Amino acid sequence: MKHTEGRLAGKVAIVTGAGCVGPGWGNGRAIAVRFAQEGARVFAVDKDLSAMDDTLALVREAGGEAAPYACDVTDSKAIAKLVAACVETYGTIDILVNNVGGPARGGPIALSEEDWDSQIDINLKSVFLMCKYVMPVMEAKGSGSIVNISSTSGIRWTGSAAVGYAAAKAGVIQFGRVVGVEYASKGIRVNSVLPGQLHTPLVDMVLARDQSGGDIQTLLKRRQARIPMPFMGDGRDTANAALFLASDEARFVTGAEILVDGGMSARCD
Repeated sequence: MKHTEGRLAGKVAIVTGAGCVGPGWGNGRAIAVRFAQEGARVFAVDKDLSAMDDTLALVREAGGEAAPYACDVTDSKAIAKLVAACVETYGTIDILVNNVGGPARGGPIALSEEDWDSQIDINLKSVFLMCKYVMPVMEAKGSGSIVNISSTSGIRWTGSAAVGYAAAKAGVIQFGRVVGVEYASKGIRVNSVLPGQLHTPLVDMVLARDQSGGDIQTLLKRRQARIPMPFMGDGRDTANAALFLASDEARFVTGAEILVDGGMSARCD
């Protein structure tokens, strides 16, 4: 049964990074599924289509609708084709969620120039390019909602030197503020979600290897120690924040950020 009376009923949403590196609730998977549950038709984008198998299965279980599409969102020509394909498939674009990203360890000495460039491209340039090609569709119809997935790393030290990631995610926040103000009069809202220290498949599959030699439990204990709440959230918490910002309930919200970190960034120690 489709959720025709949901909070996003009748909306078309592009969600980038809709796949996942492993089982569980990554941000992109959770957002795609949650939006579909609320009635959106989801254009689910990932560089690797095989990473979306579980996402698409969960959407179907929820009675929702999603169309998979493979795209490298650091490639402007590929993005132009993506946008045209979405419009051809669903007729319009109401919502864009920019969710692609990932960290590389290292400060300015340890991080290579090539890795710096890659971090800026995947975490920040991808947001710029997706907006560049999607926003004309929204501007022509006089409405749209863009949700950028940033990170608490963009505003705080969060336990690991990842200067390229932190700088790029800070850029995402300011990008959203500037574009949100510029396009407010044109009916396009732009906001950011800042997740922090969530337990997602990325933690199990990538961060545990890079930060604790594969010892997942040690990494989880270290991350939990930074969080005032007695548990770690996951991608579903990010998805619920994104859902609010994407929906008409947030009609008077633009150029803003929602923190989803269990109070971590509010700590003074």
